[in-house]
Amino acid sequence: MVSASANGGVHMPVRLGMVGGGQGAFIGAVHRIASRIDDRFRLVAGAFSSDSARAKASAAEFGVEEERAYSSYEEMARAESARPDGIEAVSIVTPNHLHFGPAKAFLEAGIPVICEKPLTARLEDALELQAIVQASGGLFVLTHNYTGYPMMRQAREMVAARELGQIRVVQVEYAQDWLTERAEDSGSRQAEWRVDPQKAGAAGALGDIGTHAFNLVSFVTGLTLESVAADLTAFVPGRRLDDNDHVMLRFAGGAKGMLWASQVAPGHENGFSLRVYGERGALGWHQEQPNHLWFTPFGEPKRLLTRNGPGARASSTRVSRIPSGHPEGYLEGFATIYREAADAIEARRNGNSIPPGTLFPTIDDGVEAMRFIDACLRSSAQDSRWTRLRSDP
Repeated sequence: MVSASANGGVHMPVRLGMVGGGQGAFIGAVHRIASRIDDRFRLVAGAFSSDSARAKASAAEFGVEEERAYSSYEEMARAESARPDGIEAVSIVTPNHLHFGPAKAFLEAGIPVICEKPLTARLEDALELQAIVQASGGLFVLTHNYTGYPMMRQAREMVAARELGQIRVVQVEYAQDWLTERAEDSGSRQAEWRVDPQKAGAAGALGDIGTHAFNLVSFVTGLTLESVAADLTAFVPGRRLDDNDHVMLRFAGGAKGMLWASQVAPGHENGFSLRVYGERGALGWHQEQPNHLWFTPFGEPKRLLTRNGPGARASSTRVSRIPSGHPEGYLEGFATIYREAADAIEARRNGNSIPPGTLFPTIDDGVEAMRFIDACLRSSAQDSRWTRLRSDP
């Protein structure tokens, strides 16, 4: 089986395995769809559930042969690394506390890893994975899907070209309302693990969506975060992890910022917004209108830039799939990360260097997000005292 790329190239699909993401799992379905959008992956194996019956039923539903439906990720890593037709990458789509073990097992088996965010439940585990990747030269891709949006690629290019001048202020917010009440008591599996410290880690909304906000700021601006003053709150009675976060940010070079992440904000479905202000202009973007980017040069009228429209840059058009005016967003953002990962995996398969311009979040981005979480937790515990990010746990 071969596939043709948008630029006319021909590719052998990457043999993909999956850990987690069994029947009924939201994010697992998202990853399977995204991996197929550009015909660059073929799902051939999985440890879809710790329940063997559900794992086999999931494999049958997903078109995976029964013999490659494994009861554990350990068994899967051993068996697939020994097969001549074994998987060439694994997608880890489990809750946070189940990222570290599978990632470590597959990296040590020499299999590239594509992992959901946040990287791990603990900073110590993130640093251990980073050391494994650095020592082995393994490939690790973190699916911060918003970095795959064409207009975020364009914003990054414009900031790097200094069209805004030196960045002074960054405002980012990610607001949802789905945990305004105790959804964890209503049978919602998505809510249950996200509010459980044993599964989500020490952070709730901060780890779930605050890391997306932090990562996108870093991706677009290139700024290095130095310290935070954080106020993390669990508003819903009895909830053990934060559901609303206010964080002030200080960056190297003097830029300042504010981050708001909330899952108890009625009226917000997926209200992810980014605003960047520099000496000479500003950019504004809202995820629910993903194909629009507002650019305001100082002293001039605000300009609306659209995906594949007039003023589109090469960094944006390179990852666009359809003509301007047609919606392109969430699933395609994930698909862009998968396509870039496929380019890197294919290059390694053929003994070549990763193609120039290939861009995806790496293990280092995951570690920085864990350092961000760690600093916010320490700051909030000290009455929002300014707290520096640290390299060691």
